[in-house]
Amino acid sequence: MYTNESIDSVISLYSDMVYRLAFSHTGSKSDADDIFQEVFLKLIDCTTPFQSEEHRKAWLIRVTINCCNQLWRSAWRRHTVPLDHLPEESEETIFPQESALFCALQKLPAKDRDLIHLFYYEQLSVREIASILSQRESTIRSRLTRARQKLKSILEEDN
Repeated sequence: MYTNESIDSVISLYSDMVYRLAFSHTGSKSDADDIFQEVFLKLIDCTTPFQSEEHRKAWLIRVTINCCNQLWRSAWRRHTVPLDHLPEESEETIFPQESALFCALQKLPAKDRDLIHLFYYEQLSVREIASILSQRESTIRSRLTRARQKLKSILEEDN
């Protein structure tokens, strides 16, 4: 379905969004790299035609979230122990001026972290997020309000 030029243009257009969302969800550069690769491989294999660029963007966001969730549910992930924190440049590269904010975001549950990321980093409207996540707009607004409150209390505790 895709030519080399068209897949390159899609990757260049959406690579930052997919990577940031994957990194925000996993907190690991290597996991984000794996998810990034898996998302775009799924795009290449996808045979469903997209109605618009917004449809393609929503599909990429949904697939990224699904791949992240799949990673967390995998048997391999459940039976591993994380290494001590190794110095990685990825946190500073992705979220340069807000490492305290990044640490606070990592303390949020994944669903709340996804909402915050989609709303603030990807600048999607509540309507777009509701469409992508197949939920009502009022539900998204409520969840977003609760996520902000949780984030605020985490940031206040850390200070």
